[in-house]
Amino acid sequence: MARLRASGCVYAEEEAQLLLAAAGGPEELASMVARRADGLPLEPILGWAEFHGLRITVEPEVFVPRRRTEFLVDQAAALADGERPVVVDLCCGAGAVGAALAAALDRIELYATDLHPTAVRCARRNIAHHGRVYEGDLYEPLPTALRGHVDVLAVNAPYVPSESLGTMPPEARVHEPRLALDGGADGLDTQRRVAAEAPLWLAPGGHLLIETGEPQAQRTADVLERNGLVPRVTGSEDLEATVVIGTLRREAREP
Repeated sequence: MARLRASGCVYAEEEAQLLLAAAGGPEELASMVARRADGLPLEPILGWAEFHGLRITVEPEVFVPRRRTEFLVDQAAALADGERPVVVDLCCGAGAVGAALAAALDRIELYATDLHPTAVRCARRNIAHHGRVYEGDLYEPLPTALRGHVDVLAVNAPYVPSESLGTMPPEARVHEPRLALDGGADGLDTQRRVAAEAPLWLAPGGHLLIETGEPQAQRTADVLERNGLVPRVTGSEDLEATVVIGTLRREAREP
């Protein structure tokens, strides 16, 4: 614990207990402590991250799910109507959102995609018994039969403006893939791409939910509106989370 505290770990005592519980012996514990003291995030050292009451498998160089994204899960779960709603976890990372939705809902038809091979490997472990995970860029790897049939499209796409990446904690800036963080000049590059195709995939009355930064929320809502969705902004002060929801009008495909 002393080495963790000396390296600047704010929660050194709690982290030491987690590492002690996870280690298979003194040598492994010493290695884990050394990696944490060198700045590697705690979660990939443990091999899991706590998220929405679940242990989500993560590996080094994979985006670690944040607690604020639990708000995205709660909002998506509330909108997942029907006997077996079709849910897509886009930019899924380790599959935390999809896994949490599968646990929260009785029955869903779940699909997930991500561009990062290691993240896809983790997601397949986390979603193994609940749905299908595809490797590829946004919608590209999804079965075309899903077009027009997705009830809930949950998205935690990168939304940090490029010039702000340098201000992020080193655990993220150094150890997580840039493609999971960098949202372009204004943070909305990937969101624009998601919104542009969303009406092709959503069922009438279906919902696109995008986590975003509070200062960006109105611009995110404008992006959704320009692509034919009815937007609304919602947030949680406790989790410091903001989600923009865009709904496809039911009459959008009516003759």
